[in-house]
Amino acid sequence: MKERVQQWGGFLASMVVPNIGAFIAWGLITALFIATGWLPNERFAQLVSPMISYLLPILIGYTGGKIVYGHRGGVIGAVATMGVIVGTGIPQFLGGMIMGPLSAWILKKIDEVLQPRIPIGFELLINNFSLGITGVILTLLGMIAMGPAVEAASNALGAGVQALVNARLLPLADLIVEPAKVLFLNNALNLGVLAPLGAAAAAEKGRAIHFLLETNPGPGLGMLLAYWAVGKGMLKDTAPGAAIIHFLGGIHEIYFPYVLAHPIMILAMYAGGIVADTWFVLFDAGLVATPSPGSIFAYLAVIPRGFHFQVLGGVFLGAVASFLVGSLILRRFPVKEEEEEAEEEEMASIPGLA
Repeated sequence: MKERVQQWGGFLASMVVPNIGAFIAWGLITALFIATGWLPNERFAQLVSPMISYLLPILIGYTGGKIVYGHRGGVIGAVATMGVIVGTGIPQFLGGMIMGPLSAWILKKIDEVLQPRIPIGFELLINNFSLGITGVILTLLGMIAMGPAVEAASNALGAGVQALVNARLLPLADLIVEPAKVLFLNNALNLGVLAPLGAAAAAEKGRAIHFLLETNPGPGLGMLLAYWAVGKGMLKDTAPGAAIIHFLGGIHEIYFPYVLAHPIMILAMYAGGIVADTWFVLFDAGLVATPSPGSIFAYLAVIPRGFHFQVLGGVFLGAVASFLVGSLILRRFPVKEEEEEAEEEEMASIPGLA
């Protein structure tokens, strides 16, 4: 079970990690040019929505398809992902992770049937039409079925968070928030569920704790610092840069692959989130609006007067808790480097050593 979970997480991460550069580009544009950014610019800010809605999900869909079936798989993965994107109004990172490899696998099976039967000289024609026709069918299915299914899952997670808030078990909402975030449902959960609840609470009280649940940069910072301190390989080497983009730039998506690559690290995120949320509840913390993006600078801009200790204390404790738990996890269950995994597979393939 442990190996299967790690393989699943590693496969999801392999669709995102090659596109980290695109995430960084989008994150920098967001942090710089949106209305609450460092250099507000209305024209440049027009790039933010198309990139998160179209470019990034399509890149993920292409990469997932390419992993399964090369360039042809990547092409049909990108085409099918477009159907999921158009079928809903939320960023479809998860839809791309599903439709990319699934559509590539389907095309691979179709090619296995057709290619031995293709007459000589008709290979290019039939290959292109098989991809095009299959792409049309999968795009339509993604639009009418997969997209709404992902959106329904997001709404269900939002309803679960609201139920915990209503039951005065707010710290436990992190049990839903963190998995939703690492599956790239963070924007749908925050803007679709928590922000409206927070707006209503802030109108009555002047601040709302709902704005702190998904946007807190503390737990993600602690987890990335744990990778930097205790991890190894590419995850260790890239963690410092990711921590800067996450904490100062507010781009939480940058740390999601670090959890997907080693799924047990979700426990570190739980620790940081629950500790921080408990602090927020005990000290009646809240923000006056949703920090956008979720950086420490955006936090400072929306903290009510006289509540800096209450809010920043939760951010700090969330970082400490996730760092401590993440460090313990990485010491007990270290991330295997690619070279080690390749050697183990090679040894397992030798008769008598499997």
